Amino acid sequence: MTDNGLRFTKGHGTENDFVLVPDLDGALDLSAEQVRLLADRRAGVGGDGVIRVVPTDLADEAFVRSQGGRARWFMDYRNADGSAAEMCGNGTRVFAAYLRREGLESADEFEITTRAGVKTIRFEGHLIAVNLGDWKVADPDAALAGGYDALVKVAHHDPMPGLSLDLGNPHTVVALPDTADLAGLDLTRAPEVNPLPPQGTNVEFVRPLGPGHIAMRVHERGVGETRSCGTGAAAAALATRWWAGESEDNTVWRVDVPGGSLRVRALPGQQVELAGPAVLVADGVAHLG
Repeated sequence: MTDNGLRFTKGHGTENDFVLVPDLDGALDLSAEQVRLLADRRAGVGGDGVIRVVPTDLADEAFVRSQGGRARWFMDYRNADGSAAEMCGNGTRVFAAYLRREGLESADEFEITTRAGVKTIRFEGHLIAVNLGDWKVADPDAALAGGYDALVKVAHHDPMPGLSLDLGNPHTVVALPDTADLAGLDLTRAPEVNPLPPQGTNVEFVRPLGPGHIAMRVHERGVGETRSCGTGAAAAALATRWWAGESEDNTVWRVDVPGGSLRVRALPGQQVELAGPAVLVADGVAHLG
């Protein structure tokens, strides 16, 4: 940041929107208060999160810097409340689109660093695909015993069973009963999750629409309801597949979110790929005072 303000780019992936801040020499100390102001939709630029674009070798965290031999650029992702997050699936695509536009990466396939490890990006026509890496059911013993491992409460509904998944960040997926309307859920407040994971959790509510096709709404920790969540879409598809029984003929899913549609592909070795569009919509200078 200079006396002339902080340069930024605004982008979104299926309307999950972010403020990208270039820090190519690793000199920017972006505080939680500054992140909150940038993400503020009235007093700032506005976004579901803020992404600092920084060389991996210049990252603050030693465990991130240790991955510099594999990936040149670190996606320093912050939630809208200023807290640091492991990663963001939609954010990885917007981050990749920015790297390509700025000439920082030119290949159709390359790797980026996140707090959840190195992720492989692949440009596929108008879509950008990212291998989100390993995933797992958080408590397989409890999940196998009853089909769920958590209870999720939203206003005007009894607690509903949820399945906890770890995709490098935490998710709890709820398959809505027939008595609940996906569009009518009140997600203005964070759902109550019991037991609540130590670092909190993103919560996805899912309605099956057909074979390999679901609709989803999400409440993101540290943000609130968003128009889309990439890792959440992957978690929702994987949970639906887990409930249905994993097989070779249900590896690809379309996930409809309020901001568009995403493709989720279950990969061998308990990994998962997310694909969708990414759009850079504006460049500017923010004055944070």
